[in-house]
Amino acid sequence: MAGLRKAKDYDWKDSNLALFGSDTEKQVKKESAESEPAWRKAGQKVGVQIWRIVKFKVTEWPTEDYGKFYNGDSYIVLNTYKEEGGEQLLYDVHFWIGKHSTQDEYGTAAYKTVELDTYLDDVPIQHREVQGHESDLFRSYFKTITILTGGADSGFRKVKPEEYRPRLLHFHGDRHGVKVKEVPRNKANVDTGDVYILDLGLKLIQWNGKGSNKDERFKAMQYMRGIASERGGKPSLDTVDEGSGTVEFDKHLNEENETEDAFQALDRTRELYRLSDASGKMTFTLEKKDKVSKTDFDSQDVFIYDTKGAVFVWIGKKTTMTERKNAMTYAHNYLMKTDHPLVPVTCLSEGRKVPAFEAALAA
Repeated sequence: MAGLRKAKDYDWKDSNLALFGSDTEKQVKKESAESEPAWRKAGQKVGVQIWRIVKFKVTEWPTEDYGKFYNGDSYIVLNTYKEEGGEQLLYDVHFWIGKHSTQDEYGTAAYKTVELDTYLDDVPIQHREVQGHESDLFRSYFKTITILTGGADSGFRKVKPEEYRPRLLHFHGDRHGVKVKEVPRNKANVDTGDVYILDLGLKLIQWNGKGSNKDERFKAMQYMRGIASERGGKPSLDTVDEGSGTVEFDKHLNEENETEDAFQALDRTRELYRLSDASGKMTFTLEKKDKVSKTDFDSQDVFIYDTKGAVFVWIGKKTTMTERKNAMTYAHNYLMKTDHPLVPVTCLSEGRKVPAFEAALAA
């Protein structure tokens, strides 16, 4: 269509987070956090809660859509839990950024995550998650993660069935379970080892690759029936196996494909950086390379530990408020200058037990 511009992949990563930085330099106040309506029910009981960023505002995400994320949006995900035998409520708060999320949405999600952390008395462990690069912890919250194209306002509930944009859903199983991702309707994206659903609005076709497994086929069938149920049972359902009766499926594979950078670190050497304002101005220095241990961390400062597959921001007990509240900004600004800017980021305070961090130190 004339006049439409394709959204840039990961456009937000090129931002220096000016929006986020300017807000957090003023420091997030407990009073402002308490005035955010979205947080009133946050973290009161064990379980997962999700909010979507809509025009700088935090809006509640429907529970029936938990596990579904649109690549044009940003979300905040709070997991509330108790340790075995413990009574205190503990939290992991993640902000998830879609590949077509804007810089404003990313900045708002990052800022609001800090605000939620403040509201919950700095108890949460903060995480940044990027589409396609989610941490194991984040994926563990959902039986299925579905990545859909566009924003939530483009979903099926917002349009008439006859106006629905066809989409191709890819079902791929791994050690975490089956992951669902919308991909361009292009033959190059159809893998014989996986399962796909062609969603035509009022007709759904499940395509089973020859090498697909029973879990992928079962999950796809469940998912297809779920879509039909959401649409009042109106869509017709069809299942085809690779190599037989796939003419209608094949004819819709006419969409332009996308190319995507791998964004993986070429140099896998681990690095530890120190952030300190002890000199009167903020300094960022390389502290150590390769093998890193707990004794390399100092309570006076913030450290960024880059394993090249994940980044951990360790906040010492004696760090300043400015360092503490801007920790995620520091990590983002560091990563945007690397060849692996999309890896998961975890912010943890000194003394907190985080299995992924402990494993990274032991590796």
